[in-house]
Amino acid sequence: MSQYIERYQRRKLISSYFSVALSIALVLFLLGVLGLLVLNTKKLADHFKEQITISVFLKDNAKPVEIDQLQKSLMLAEYTKSAEYISKEDAAEQYSEDIGENFEEFLGYNPLKNSIDVNLKADFVSPQQIDEIAEELAAKAYVDEVSYDKPLISLLNNNARKISLWILIASAVFTIMAVLLINSSIRLSIYSKRFIIKTMQMVGATKTFIRRPFIWTNIKLGMAGAFVALIGLGVLVYYIDKSFPELDLLQDYIVLIILFVGVFGLGVIISWASTHFATQRFLNLRTDDLYY
Repeated sequence: MSQYIERYQRRKLISSYFSVALSIALVLFLLGVLGLLVLNTKKLADHFKEQITISVFLKDNAKPVEIDQLQKSLMLAEYTKSAEYISKEDAAEQYSEDIGENFEEFLGYNPLKNSIDVNLKADFVSPQQIDEIAEELAAKAYVDEVSYDKPLISLLNNNARKISLWILIASAVFTIMAVLLINSSIRLSIYSKRFIIKTMQMVGATKTFIRRPFIWTNIKLGMAGAFVALIGLGVLVYYIDKSFPELDLLQDYIVLIILFVGVFGLGVIISWASTHFATQRFLNLRTDDLYY
C-alpha cells in the first residue's frame, strides 16, 4: 500500500512539474515571437519601403550612352538600392502578358517608353526626399517623366509609425501577462506544498532554508521551459528565413543572441521572483489561514 501511495505521489509531483514547465514554455515562446517582431519591426518596414519604385521614363531621342551613364550614376547614388533598365519592347511584352492581349496589334505601334526602374534604400523613402530625387532626375534633358506613387509613400510611412507604436504597446501588455501567467503557475504549485512549508517552519527551519529548494526547483523548471521555448522559436526563425529570405533573419546574429538570451533570462528571473514571493507569502501566514 505504501509503495502505491509513493508511486501516486511521484506521478502527481512529476505531473505538477510538467504542467509548470509547459506553462512557462508556452508563455515564453509567445513572448519570444513578440520580441522577434519588435526587434525586426524596422527591418520589416524597410523591406516594404524598398519595394517602392521610381520609374524614370526616357525620351525617344535619348542616346544609348546617355542612358548608360544615367543608369551607372543611379547605381552609384547613395539613395539607390537597385536600378534596372527596361526597354520599351520589354515593357510592351510584359504589359501584353498582364492584360492578356497584344495591344500593339490593336494600336499599330508601341506607345511605351524606355525607362529605368529605381528602388530606393529605406532611409530615403519619404515624401520630401523622393520629391527632391524626382526633381533632380526630371531636370535632365533626355528624361521625359519621373513617376512614382506619392500617396502610397505617405501611407506607408504613416502606417509604419502606427504599427511600431502598437507593437510596443502589445509588447508591454504581453510581458505583464507573461509574468502573471508564470507567477500563477508557480504559486499553484507551491500552494499544494503550503503545509510542508509551515511544518518546516514550525520545527525551526529558517525562511532562507525553506525557500532554497523551492527556488532552485522552479528555476530548473524555468530553464527547462525556456529551453523548450527557444527550440520552438529557433524552428520558427528558420521557417521564416526560408519563406522570406529577403529579411535575412539568420544573418542578424546579434539580434538573435539578444532575443534568445533575453527569453532564457526572463524565464529564470520570473521563476525565481515568483517562487520567492509565493513561499514568502505562505511563510507569513498563520496556520489557520492555510486552510483558506
